[in-house]
Amino acid sequence: MMSTATNTRETLPNHQPLRIAFVTETYPPEVNGVSMTVARVVQGMRSRQHQVQLVRLRQHAADSAVRTAEFEEVLMRGLPIPRYPDLKMGLPQTAALFDLWSANRPDLVHIATEGPLGWSALRAARRLGVPISSDFRTNFHAYAQHYGISLLKRPVLAYLRYFHSHTACTMVPTESLRRELAEQGFRDLCVVARGVDTVRFHPSRRSTELRRQWGASEDDMVVMCVGRLAPEKNLTDLVSAYQAMRRIQPRTRLVLVGDGPARQALQAACPEAILAGSRTGDDLSVHYASADAFVFPSLTETFGNVTPEAMASGLPVLAYDYAAAAQLIKSGYNGLLASYGAAHDFITQAERLVADLQHARRMGIAARQTAQCLAWETVIGEVETLFNAVARGGEVSPVMMLSPAVAEA
Repeated sequence: MMSTATNTRETLPNHQPLRIAFVTETYPPEVNGVSMTVARVVQGMRSRQHQVQLVRLRQHAADSAVRTAEFEEVLMRGLPIPRYPDLKMGLPQTAALFDLWSANRPDLVHIATEGPLGWSALRAARRLGVPISSDFRTNFHAYAQHYGISLLKRPVLAYLRYFHSHTACTMVPTESLRRELAEQGFRDLCVVARGVDTVRFHPSRRSTELRRQWGASEDDMVVMCVGRLAPEKNLTDLVSAYQAMRRIQPRTRLVLVGDGPARQALQAACPEAILAGSRTGDDLSVHYASADAFVFPSLTETFGNVTPEAMASGLPVLAYDYAAAAQLIKSGYNGLLASYGAAHDFITQAERLVADLQHARRMGIAARQTAQCLAWETVIGEVETLFNAVARGGEVSPVMMLSPAVAEA
């Protein structure tokens, strides 16, 4: 359980471990970039001897909280998200969180998601005067146009701006996103890159047997895309790019890892595609490594964890010049970039990718080298530095982490 000590930020000595309360509406085993990244940071803080309290949603009826001397889970009720039945959003819990933190005061509350539970955490922490940091992890305002609710884009953006204006620091994963949000009136933004597990995601996990199941020989190109099959992922451009690639190399295969509401429409639009469904753990890493290239058409990512995962697996990545791809890829060296939103350029780059398999493989080797510079331990260190500054009331300065392999190429 969390300590009942009531040190404030003014009296905290620099060497003392922090008592950190994380608040999130998604967490493993839920499969998405936010849950994975939050879990990595939680694990990283625990490994550095900080006392961690994790406030998350109860995911199923048998879900039970873990409690040890240095770690405590607090489970809250949630409701399924429309069109995303495997995910939940929290319910208002301001009074419950106020009572929880009144009895066991944290040094810092870190809010990972901006839903009703995150809003409740913001209100409770402010009433108690507990320092708050936050993440900007999902472009909810960008998603609005894909679900027929474009009229909500402006008020949602206003809500997010208001939400994050009441935290001492909002972490964003790329410099480009920091600039975009700053232009829209967000402040106190800090850039912290996301890491990748370069042991799990490794070229050595390539499976000849899996490729055989896909109907691909070693001389055939297998193109992969990993993520939710949903309208906001811009899968129309993926299908168009794949069809252009097949006109050059008819034996090119497309493998889609993931599931979602667009599955049936995608199957109808591209019956040749192999729909592998959701994959996790080592199974996911084998799928990555067994492909030859990663094609990612999304225009709504805050980062896109799949990009460094694919690179760590030895795949050249084709993506729009945006989010993680813009930060990590030098076009023609470790992947290919298309101008943001320019579908014709995306298709042209796809044709370039499939036309020279040997060049694609060289870019894949370089991609792996880039990914090796994104060790999670380094990223956790940056997060810890920010948490210490926020908890102790110090000045928080923007932090930017770039891959040396890209910067020097």
